[in-house]
Amino acid sequence: MCVIVLCAFAACRNTDVPEIAATGQQTATTVSRTSGKALVVYFSVPETDGVDASSGASRLVADGKLQGNTEYVATVISEATDGDLFEIKTVHTYPGTHKELIDAAKKESDEDARPALATHIKNLDEYDVVFVGFPNWWYDMPQPLYTFFDEYDFSGKTVVPFCTHGGSRFSDAIKTIREMEQGTTVLDGYAIARDRVAGSQDGILNWIEKMGMRK
Repeated sequence: MCVIVLCAFAACRNTDVPEIAATGQQTATTVSRTSGKALVVYFSVPETDGVDASSGASRLVADGKLQGNTEYVATVISEATDGDLFEIKTVHTYPGTHKELIDAAKKESDEDARPALATHIKNLDEYDVVFVGFPNWWYDMPQPLYTFFDEYDFSGKTVVPFCTHGGSRFSDAIKTIREMEQGTTVLDGYAIARDRVAGSQDGILNWIEKMGMRK
C-alpha cells in the first residue's frame, strides 16, 4: 500500500490549537498500512512581503530554509511516512505579496476557476491512501485543488484531508471532497492553525501514529 499527501498554506481567522475536524459523518479513524511507499503532494505559496503570523503569514523558516506553511507540514509527513515529495504547481504564478495573493484567490473563487496544473501524478494507481492537504482560502479549498480533484479519480482509495488555516478549519471542504469523489472513502481530517504550524510537529506525528501510518 502507498500513500499520497497533498498540502498548502492558510488564510482566514485565528485559532489556538490544531484539532481534528468534526464533519458530522462517521468514518474510520485508522488506516492499515502493510507495504509500499508514501507520496507527499503539496501546494504552497510562501508570501514574500514579511507579514507576521497574526496578519496572515504563510511561511516559516525550518532548518535555515524558507518554506510555505504546508510545505513544512508536507516535509514532516514525508519524513514520518518515509514518503516522496510532489509539489502541485500551477501554470500561472501566484503573487507573492499578501494583499495581491488574497485578492487573486478571491477572484478565482468568485469565478469558480480551474487553474491549469503544471505538474501531474503519473503513477496514481500505485497508491491506496491519499492524504489531501490544502490551505483554507476564503472558507474553501484553493481553486487549484478543484482542478486536482477534477483530474483524478480516487474511487476505491482512502482520502485523508488536512489543512492549514487561520481559524475556519476545513469550512465545507471535506463535504466538497466527498461530493467530488464518489466511491471514495474520505476520512475526517486534521486542521492546523497557521500560527501554530512552527510548533506542530509533535501533533502531526501523533496524528499519523494514531492512524497507523507512521513508518
